[in-house]
Amino acid sequence: MYSTGRRKTSSARIFLKNGSGKIFINKIIYYKYFNCKIKQKIILQPFKVINNDLFLNNHDLYITVKGGGICSQVIAIRHGISRIILKYDNSFRRKLKNYNLLTRDSRKVERKKYGLRKSRCRHQYSKR
Repeated sequence: MYSTGRRKTSSARIFLKNGSGKIFINKIIYYKYFNCKIKQKIILQPFKVINNDLFLNNHDLYITVKGGGICSQVIAIRHGISRIILKYDNSFRRKLKNYNLLTRDSRKVERKKYGLRKSRCRHQYSKR
């Protein structure tokens, strides 16, 4: 099975295969790719929400992620994992929806406008 997750400019592709519960991100095991324990918990959050350890123990996840920063990559992976769980079994929809794991965070950086320093920051006005 295949699913995608996105956040800002990062996009994650998730492939689900039968296996023994391993999660690889860009051919590196997930806890070595993200050293921070908080980011590891964010990646595993959809599995804790559905309370189904049997699902994780019987499947392997192969993830490729690119673009954006580390935090947006983590949230893109979480979004893709929750979408692939939903493809696997649609009965988890209510649990995932209650934790806002299925909604794509559409906030992006506002573009720079001409005549301004940044998107909204103007040059300082001097009267004299």
